[in-house]
Amino acid sequence: MPFYQPSHDVLSSRNATIGALFHARVPANPSQRAVVEGTRVLNYLELEERSNRLANALLELGLARGDRVGLLARNCLEYLEVELAAAKAGLILACLNWRLGDRELQHCITLVEPKVVIAQADLTPALDRLEFPPHQRITIGAEYESFMAAASERYPDLEIDPESGLVILYTSGTTGLPKGALVSHRAMVARGMCFTSEFEVPIGDNFCAWAPFYHMASTDQALGTLLRGGTVHVVDGYEPDRLIDVLEREKMRFFILMPGMVGPFAEILKARNVQIKGVGICGAMADLVPREDIAAATLALDAPYNNSFGATETGLPPASSNLIPIGVAPANLSKRQSAFCELRLVDPEDNEVPVGTPGEVALRGATLFSGYWNADETNAEDFRNGWFHMGDVLRRNEDGTLDYVDRVKYMIKSGGENIYPAEIEQVMLADARVHEAVVVRRTDRKWSEVPVAFVVPADTALTADDLMALCRENLSSYKRPKDIFFVAEEELPRSTTGKVQRHELEARLPSTDRQE
Repeated sequence: MPFYQPSHDVLSSRNATIGALFHARVPANPSQRAVVEGTRVLNYLELEERSNRLANALLELGLARGDRVGLLARNCLEYLEVELAAAKAGLILACLNWRLGDRELQHCITLVEPKVVIAQADLTPALDRLEFPPHQRITIGAEYESFMAAASERYPDLEIDPESGLVILYTSGTTGLPKGALVSHRAMVARGMCFTSEFEVPIGDNFCAWAPFYHMASTDQALGTLLRGGTVHVVDGYEPDRLIDVLEREKMRFFILMPGMVGPFAEILKARNVQIKGVGICGAMADLVPREDIAAATLALDAPYNNSFGATETGLPPASSNLIPIGVAPANLSKRQSAFCELRLVDPEDNEVPVGTPGEVALRGATLFSGYWNADETNAEDFRNGWFHMGDVLRRNEDGTLDYVDRVKYMIKSGGENIYPAEIEQVMLADARVHEAVVVRRTDRKWSEVPVAFVVPADTALTADDLMALCRENLSSYKRPKDIFFVAEEELPRSTTGKVQRHELEARLPSTDRQE
């Protein structure tokens, strides 16, 4: 019997793109709130018509499928309009980080070469300062509204391959310039399905998009919410008063908390005795959050904490299925593998490592991105043998859970031994007197590199000797930090996602010629 080859029509019938799925959702609930930003509200029909107009207006400029559109904006209602318009027109939206310096912004724009940049008015001076400013720009406000008004509100109804690019999200990284991660329609649809399945999100739920839209934290979950008839409540960053207003009025399955704001926000909720309407799950990236802050936040929101481990490149997978119970300051942060992905832990030769041995995460699944823009060598390395290599090291336990160890590229090589900073940090963070601990490498004449620690104390009576004693009890001699420096929390340099910039801490350290 000959092998069955599906026809073009059969293959086309399987297409599912973000713009088409949103368009199909509109007739089911046209008057349902789609986006709320303060007093501004768009229902599904209004968001459909406005995003159609914008899509058609961009196409009338002569943009072709696959062309890039840059968006330089804080969180606002228009952000979702532009995302949906790009999806419907077959364009790729480059989500530009408005917090970047001129050099980094120039790099991000030059990398993807957008035909048009849409920007908020107060951010346009940043574009003027660039060496090669974009030729075509549209300013959100009167110009943006006029640009849309002349176009048709009819749905473009284009045939778009689900593997086509939808958005470019720039990785923050800990060193170097950002890379542009291309996320396809296929990946974003899968991320929405993973989000609703893993977190048991009901149809018509609310989602508060306060984290920047130029990160996956808001874009992934906001689009997933719109595909299920829910409402996205847009807040421009960490604004406690506005967040509290949303939490008091709206019930939601998932409320994201980001490192750096978890403890302070929990304190505000407790001090004001805020009456939460109802949160099912809170938090994200527990590894970057002090343990006592996790406990405080879960008590304040009456919701377990999301012990997640994902990335811009992967969405929620590979390990975002575990929850920390309410009121618990966890002794460990073991995670469960996410559904809808395959996961291997491998050594540098791509061999699977035994249980209990740290290995780099290699992942396959529908939520994966489509590679870094204009980075063939990096893609060849990271996607070797048909698996995406995340650059993160996990350890699988006997019970199947996974422990985060560290980044492959941030390893301390001391006297021929490999030291992962997170192993040392976990020991320190298990002590309630430690609010935060960050371990970095320092050059050393004898050992090549040695670990040193920066610690934010929760108890002013804590001493370096106390921590050294703790490390002697729990760590091999070569893993113990050679120095411990106490710092204030605000002295820790962070990326926009809350990750501590280890290389900046390294720069504060002199090398040592001591014979350890």
